[in-house]
Amino acid sequence: MFQATGSAAGTAGYVNITNLKGGKVGFGAEDNDGLHSFYVKSVEELPYVISVLQISNPLSSADAEAPTAAPSDIDLIGIMSKQGCQSFADLLRVSKALPTFKESVDGGLTVFCPTDTAVSGFSAKYKNLTDSQKVSLLLYHGVPVYQSLQMLKSNNGVMNTLATEGHNKYDFTVQNDGEDVNLETKVNTANIVGTLIDQDPFVVYKISKVLMPRELFKGVKEEKDLAPAESPKAAKSKTKKKKAAPAADEDADSPADGPDADADSDDQKAADNENGVNGLNQGFRFIMVFFSLFIGALVL
Repeated sequence: MFQATGSAAGTAGYVNITNLKGGKVGFGAEDNDGLHSFYVKSVEELPYVISVLQISNPLSSADAEAPTAAPSDIDLIGIMSKQGCQSFADLLRVSKALPTFKESVDGGLTVFCPTDTAVSGFSAKYKNLTDSQKVSLLLYHGVPVYQSLQMLKSNNGVMNTLATEGHNKYDFTVQNDGEDVNLETKVNTANIVGTLIDQDPFVVYKISKVLMPRELFKGVKEEKDLAPAESPKAAKSKTKKKKAAPAADEDADSPADGPDADADSDDQKAADNENGVNGLNQGFRFIMVFFSLFIGALVL
């Protein structure tokens, strides 16, 4: 667009776009050596019409820029310390991550600051990290681009951080739920609970939890996945029933008590008596036949 104005001399206003390792893409003005901005995400794509990409920093060109006032010095640590993020500010103050935050303020920076309560509950895990891991964790709470609350509410999706070092590395997902803005890592989910400062190009939000990147906490599950199992009492009662069942089967073959058992006993006795009578009748008939044959033989 700067070239189209006719004011650009030579290649002033041209943009150098370079594919880097790990799927990262860098941008730099042709007349400004080096890559000073990186791809964040796609905002809108209409094929053959327009494509809008979000990048981490503005592209700087001395020929294209109008004179601007010098940026004001922003006391990042002081702002967080006075508004409920003292603990996170203290961690950042003595960390090698602080210079990166300061260098990113003027070009656009969004900071997600965990509350003092959240940092206190996370302190044991933080102490177990190495120095380089602590730096990565702190950088993970900064996004190298200004994001107002309204922008966060309208732009769900993956967001790169100051710790991002390649494609799908140290990023998290912004997911809205009504008026709530949630930040989802592969390990836990935090939500924005307040705004400490919002002065474009710098904004700091207070969040409910320390963001835990999967690169540092692969084996950790979210609290909801660690809920205690249900009480085994019900299972015990079922076990008792199962043990009682075989006993009932064994008793089925033995005589039982009660009126029905008496009736069955009487029927059995009657059947036995009937069988005895039938046996006597058959024996008597056999004797009579034998006696008749014997008498007949004597007569002859």
